[in-house]
Amino acid sequence: MDLTVIWAFIIAFAVFAYVVMDGFDLGIGILFPTFEVGPERDRAMNSIAPVWDGNETWLVLGGGGLFAAFPLAYAVILPATYPLVIAMLLGLVFRGVAFEYRWRDPGHRRYWDFAFTAGSLVAAMAQGMILGALLQGIEVQGRDYAGDWFDWLTPYTFLTGIGTVAGYVLLGATWLVWKLDGESQHHARALAKRAAWTTLALMGAVSLYNVFLNAEYASRWLTAPEIWFAAPVPILTAVVAVALLRALSVERHSKPFWLSIALFFFGMAGLGVTMWPYVVPPGITIWDAAAPESSQMFMLVGVAITMPLIIAYTAWAYWVFRGKVGDEGYH
Repeated sequence: MDLTVIWAFIIAFAVFAYVVMDGFDLGIGILFPTFEVGPERDRAMNSIAPVWDGNETWLVLGGGGLFAAFPLAYAVILPATYPLVIAMLLGLVFRGVAFEYRWRDPGHRRYWDFAFTAGSLVAAMAQGMILGALLQGIEVQGRDYAGDWFDWLTPYTFLTGIGTVAGYVLLGATWLVWKLDGESQHHARALAKRAAWTTLALMGAVSLYNVFLNAEYASRWLTAPEIWFAAPVPILTAVVAVALLRALSVERHSKPFWLSIALFFFGMAGLGVTMWPYVVPPGITIWDAAAPESSQMFMLVGVAITMPLIIAYTAWAYWVFRGKVGDEGYH
């Protein structure tokens, strides 16, 4: 049993859970200006009110798990992306404060709505650019970050940032297709269709860019025998993409949201194929960055107890609020 590999998958699961769950929250925030002021905005906000705060649990688990299980990776990635991490956290703070105060301070609601949108957009863009900064490689000397303050700012990271924003918009729009009805649902469906095409185009652009970004990435996807292991990912992604576009065309309710999650899953699988076994490309593997085995085992016991509890209460919350959202809340 390789504890390092187990911890790599635990953190990957936590990141995926955060991206999917908080992704649709952020997507709704980004879409907020497109909703009519009044009941439509209130219904969109009410659709995430019971779950948005708990969704961020997975960000804590992912970040804390990286620090505990892969301290070297944490010590390199954070200095390389400090401006982006700061921007992300400030965006999440503004988004959270705006969420609470728009109900308690109706006299300034338009300012809180702006803060909700701006915070969501900044957080989503920063998360995508952090991913791009990691994929394009981080300069390391010995065990320290050796790059400059703005090494993360490149056309590639801008592309991954925009792609993440589009993906979150897709998640948010398909969530509203599921949770709303009437004209609001039709509006959300139209937004979801545009977001789906945009997300697929940007996923293709990032994938193509990756081939030219790094010779090792290219060999993973274009040379045998690696290509035979990697090929199922784009094939299944294409199948999910067709199913998603069809589900949006035939006016399904929950199916587009689940297919959007599947699209993100195969996108993350593709990133895993591209990066494995590096946690900080191009030179630090998961084994190079791992904490001592005794520490990993100690933490694994704690995760084995707490993670099922987190999954259970999260599932229960979503089950309780599984219906549609009306003007007075869930029904």
